[in-house]
Amino acid sequence: MSQVVSTSALTVDAGELRAALEGAFSRHFGAPRQIAQLERRPSAYCTSFTIEELAVRLDDGTALRLMFKDLSWRSLPERARRAKPAFLHNPLREIEVYRTILSPRRLGTATCYGAVVDHARRRYWLFLEQVPGIELYQVGELATWQGVARWLAAFHARFDGAETERSGLSAHLLHHDAEFYRRWLRRARAFSHTAEPRVARGVAWLAERYERVIDCLLALPPTLIHGEFYASNVLVQETGGGLRVCPVDWEMAALGPGLLDLAALTAGAWTEEEKTSLALAYHAALPPDGGGRAPRGEFLAALDCCHIYLAIQWLGWSPDWSPPPEHAQDWLGVALRLAEKLGL
Repeated sequence: MSQVVSTSALTVDAGELRAALEGAFSRHFGAPRQIAQLERRPSAYCTSFTIEELAVRLDDGTALRLMFKDLSWRSLPERARRAKPAFLHNPLREIEVYRTILSPRRLGTATCYGAVVDHARRRYWLFLEQVPGIELYQVGELATWQGVARWLAAFHARFDGAETERSGLSAHLLHHDAEFYRRWLRRARAFSHTAEPRVARGVAWLAERYERVIDCLLALPPTLIHGEFYASNVLVQETGGGLRVCPVDWEMAALGPGLLDLAALTAGAWTEEEKTSLALAYHAALPPDGGGRAPRGEFLAALDCCHIYLAIQWLGWSPDWSPPPEHAQDWLGVALRLAEKLGL
């Protein structure tokens, strides 16, 4: 989940960055390009990896605003390195999602101008359009959120999980299988031993019922998912053609149930009525003949299971991590309430 981090220094050599950008632009535009002017500054708002904002003017007069993201493990600040589960890190995941999945399909996501992959130097750089939108969590109109939910349904409908795997596009994606789900429970239980007794009891109670949650998740059709489709990771922009929806930070991209993204979108301080309206906007936008639109009651129960899983994931994320205050939630309370609601 995105949070403000300190990025007080520019750590990449200017000459190396310029050379990498010129190579990326030349490949992107199909002709040699040189940089006439380059301005850079640290981005104050990022996930955890180092991000810079770049203002570029090319030799043909083209002006571009970019985000430069360094996905190497060493670019993580020490605090973020301690908090991020190491088994999740694959610097090629987000790079390949942009290069091979998102960019060719013109989905409204950020334009990818190129990347640098140098295993020997452990260098993994990504150059993206700086989208002129605002984070969804800053938008108060429910209609905009419903539009995002409809966009998400259409996005999920485009990607058949089995076909994505057969095509080789899933090589760097996370795979949401039973072991992946159980791993988060094991972590949550381990961390709960050092928490207050109430937390340990609650996690233990959920653990006895968690296999039924896993069964529910595995029964849902797999698709390409963002993996952290929280409102802080979604930019929206009003354009002449309507609402542009641009998810950013695809570090957790995976093959898994699309409802996990919807659960992330609907997490937070919604009333039950508002949450249901968002869920049903997604449900109505699913193709009726695609096999992904379950009856309403079954659909909403499956979404509740996805919320329980997300709660377990955050409980098992790291004992050294806490979200920004505006994104904090009582994940244990959410999971316990929904488990009781479902009769688990």
